[in-house]
Amino acid sequence: MNKQQLAAKIWQSANQMRSKIEANEYKDYILGFIFYKYLSDSQIQYAKKNYFTDEGIKNLSEDDVETVEFFRSTTGYFISHKNLFSTWIEKGLDFDISNVRDALSAFNSLISPNYKKLFDGIFDTLQTGLSKLGDTAASQTKAVRDLIHLIKDIPMNGRQNYDMLGFIYEYLIGMFAANAGKKAGEFYTPHEVSLLMSEIIANHLKDKREIQIYDPTSGSGSLLINIGKSVAKHIDNVDNIKYYAQELKQNTYNLTRMNLIMRGIIPSNIEVRNADTLEDDWPLFDESDPIGTYKHLSVDAVVSNPPYSQKWDPTNKEYDPRYSGYGLAPKGKADYAFLLHDLYHVLDDGIMTIVLPHGVLFRGGEEGTIRKNLIEKNNIDAIIGLPPNIFFGTGIPTIIMVLRKKRDRDNVLIIDASKGFVKEGKNNKLRACDIKRIADTVINRESIPNYSRVVEKDEIRENEYNLNIPRYVDSSDKTESWDIYSTMFGGIPVNEIDELNKYWDALPGLKEEIFAKTSGNYAELKSEDIKQIISQSKTVKEFEESFKESFADFGDFMKDKLLTDPSAINITMQEPVFSGEIFDRLKTIPLIDKYDAYQLLSNQWEVISVDLEVIQTEGFNATKKVEPNMVFKKVKGKDQEVQEGWMGRVIPFELVQETLLNEELQELKQKESRLAQITAETEELFDTLSEEDKEGDTVNEAKDSFVNAAVTKEAKQLNAEAKKVGIYDEDSYEAIIIKVDKLITEQKQLNKEIKAQSAALHMKTKSTIEQLTDEQVNKLLELKWITPLVDSLHKLPKTTLQQLTDKVQALAEKYSTTFADITNEIKEVSSLLSQQIDELTGNDFDMKGLEEFKTILNG
Repeated sequence: MNKQQLAAKIWQSANQMRSKIEANEYKDYILGFIFYKYLSDSQIQYAKKNYFTDEGIKNLSEDDVETVEFFRSTTGYFISHKNLFSTWIEKGLDFDISNVRDALSAFNSLISPNYKKLFDGIFDTLQTGLSKLGDTAASQTKAVRDLIHLIKDIPMNGRQNYDMLGFIYEYLIGMFAANAGKKAGEFYTPHEVSLLMSEIIANHLKDKREIQIYDPTSGSGSLLINIGKSVAKHIDNVDNIKYYAQELKQNTYNLTRMNLIMRGIIPSNIEVRNADTLEDDWPLFDESDPIGTYKHLSVDAVVSNPPYSQKWDPTNKEYDPRYSGYGLAPKGKADYAFLLHDLYHVLDDGIMTIVLPHGVLFRGGEEGTIRKNLIEKNNIDAIIGLPPNIFFGTGIPTIIMVLRKKRDRDNVLIIDASKGFVKEGKNNKLRACDIKRIADTVINRESIPNYSRVVEKDEIRENEYNLNIPRYVDSSDKTESWDIYSTMFGGIPVNEIDELNKYWDALPGLKEEIFAKTSGNYAELKSEDIKQIISQSKTVKEFEESFKESFADFGDFMKDKLLTDPSAINITMQEPVFSGEIFDRLKTIPLIDKYDAYQLLSNQWEVISVDLEVIQTEGFNATKKVEPNMVFKKVKGKDQEVQEGWMGRVIPFELVQETLLNEELQELKQKESRLAQITAETEELFDTLSEEDKEGDTVNEAKDSFVNAAVTKEAKQLNAEAKKVGIYDEDSYEAIIIKVDKLITEQKQLNKEIKAQSAALHMKTKSTIEQLTDEQVNKLLELKWITPLVDSLHKLPKTTLQQLTDKVQALAEKYSTTFADITNEIKEVSSLLSQQIDELTGNDFDMKGLEEFKTILNG
């Protein structure tokens, strides 16, 4: 399984296992065991690198003081063989919950003093929560045994697998957050928001060789890690990135530490702290000499998603250097307190991004004062308005604010990105194209109509330092207006046609081909077939040809980059190469939104990158491997994982069948098609039955289909009688039953053949994949990776032209019915209704009422 499949499987199983335990609590157990497995496996790997034999690993014991010290001094901890995760698995049914309690207790006692802050108490949440996994030791044992067997297949055998481990860890955190309600915000920033902040910060730091980053409200640590991953794209040595994390809640603080350690970050690059950020600022000193060794923490980048509008105590904080010169946030809303804390820890040439509620842009009082000072001191670089309902557990509007300690410019970039998202379940989610569009706009400081604007400080002053986004960027949809003349007399207003000028500018002459002017201000369609006019237009054909030429060799470009040597590709660096290539090719192509094209690339890159990870981890021969296709099915009322055939490790069965086994596939599809025809023919015959016929035994109780067994039985009798009385009338009930019986017989035979041929084709596909040549693999990878993207890119001009067609059609239909037409129609209907009233009879009161109604109808 690839990392997505394995993560989804673990989540599905874990969600079933947790029973009545809250998602927010259960995450601590499963993530804690994943971390323990990581530490155990890491120790085994380290031992083997240092020439420990399998027998030597089996002899790892707390009694061997010298060996214990060797591991503690280098890795920071020691786990004896009896307490290793792999030993728990080997115990099988002999495993007991006491093994876990003993192991966690031993771990705490064997932490190196030099690594105390990193590891001390890291399993406290897991240790204290074991009792919640069952009422008895036996039930707890079963729950833990199920859990450790669920995660035992997560690979942790080298640096290349940190991505898989990290992906699964973050996937589980995200899924638990989605199910944790309001508590989700305590530990998780949605991955897409995290990526956006990461891209902005990484671009600012791209020329630095050593980097320090800090998250003062670190939650699960995922935000900090994503910043590090984005920065790592621009840095030669990832070990030159140092991470600082601070978190108040103990359980969440443990998550931060686990997450950072498991990403392969060297321990000396991790500084963590469990404390109240606002009450107890980061003390960077040696505890044995606090005064002599104190050093202010200043970093290249601060990133945070603090709790929104939290209460805090500003008493005696006026002398706190973090807030000096700006002001104190009100005690009921600590948003600006967190912001100023972050800014205080940024180097002069550094950057910070912070997620805040929308209200910080316009609320008055103390917050207004702080906002004014931030603007006057040029600290606010950009404001990004996010879509609503994008964070788990809250639907309030949020923003990302980008700030710097020192800036040369005195303007603010304001972006309204609230319209760019996709609905996913209960929440909204930023797409890859939304993230790219926002990041590019920030990096390039672009002013884009209805989306972003660089606002000068003087204008902000005029607005009394109110930064509410709609004051500066109007992203609302244009209110539809109606032309009175066109409404009355028909015709299309020229000024409304001119609203489509981006199309007319890009496709010169097309407007004149579609419309004929009836006067200086109004026009009409030259033909009702708008689509044909557009498709046959010379300028449109030139537009399509221009796109085609620009992307003619894009598939070859991708082949060269991806298939020459897949094992040597830098996966994180390759996607920007392709996006840059697409953007360059679109520079001379009007109308096509480059971010639509980017989204197509992003969608396909998710497939490509997963396959590349498999190839680079397992070797090129992984493309010729199959594995059991495991699915969840109801077995005796319970969901159980069972094997349902096979699946390609990299190459999909369907792709092999369509390309290398097409003859067998088409034969099977023909039979499946005939099967569908039989169903349709049977339904048609059923519809010809009379209501009386449907009362017989050949029809089910619901009176909506035949009963096959009864049809076969009756048909047998009818066929015997037909030999005596002759052939039945074609439309008779008897003839219908005989026809249906033949169809049932054919259906049974087809089902049997399809089942056998499907199984045979499935197994032939399996053996075909296992015997593929390298040349065949490359062709199949091209069809899987490259062809879908190239095909979807080439559909963009058609999509754009269809949008134009729809807009013109809507414009024509808007004024196709005039007010006079409606009035005449009302008159006709009124006259007809008046005539029908004349035919009615009733008592005197009824007739008087009807007469008055006629008067109204006739005006």
